Amino acid sequence: MYFAALLARTEDGWEASDTELDDVETLSDLTDLARDASVDEDTVLVLIEQEDAWFGVVRVDGEDDPRIYVSDAAAAARSSYGEILLTDELLGREPGDDGADLDSLDLDGTEDGEPEADDEDGAGADSSVPHGPVGDSEILDDLGVGEKELRALDAEDALNTIAEALGASEVLETVR
Repeated sequence: MYFAALLARTEDGWEASDTELDDVETLSDLTDLARDASVDEDTVLVLIEQEDAWFGVVRVDGEDDPRIYVSDAAAAARSSYGEILLTDELLGREPGDDGADLDSLDLDGTEDGEPEADDEDGAGADSSVPHGPVGDSEILDDLGVGEKELRALDAEDALNTIAEALGASEVLETVR
C-alpha cells in the first residue's frame, strides 16, 4: 500500500493534497507535478511511503533541480514508485549503467536481511542499489528536520513526524 501527498508552502503555512502517481513515470514528471502545486514558486514537498518498508521526500524549490531523500534504496528499488526516485545520480552511477536488471534479480528472501550463503558482507546481488538511505539527508534541515533525525525515522511513522515538525500534521491528515 502506497501513500503520496504534496505539501506546498504558502504565506499562511502548508497546503496538502493527495496525489495519484499512476501517470508519473519519471522524476521529471514528478517534479512537474510538484511545480504545478507550487504557490509563487515556493517550496513543495512530495512525500511518498510504502507502508513499513520505505519513504521518500522530494523537495522542489521553484525552478531548482529537485532534491531527493529515500530511506531505504534497496526496498524502494523493488517498488515502481521508488524506481522513479532512484536516479543514476542519486545512486552514484553513470547514466545508462543500470547494473543488474531488476526484472532478472532472484528475490529469494535475501531482501529480508538474510545474507546469501556466498555473501559474507551482506551486500546482495545488486551492489549498485545500497541497503539504507540515499540522497540529500539535509533536505529538510531549514524546515526543522535535521539530518540525524531524518535518518533515524522509521518508515512506519516518518511522514507524520516530518509533517509535525513542519507544523503541517493537520493538513497532511486531511488528505490521508
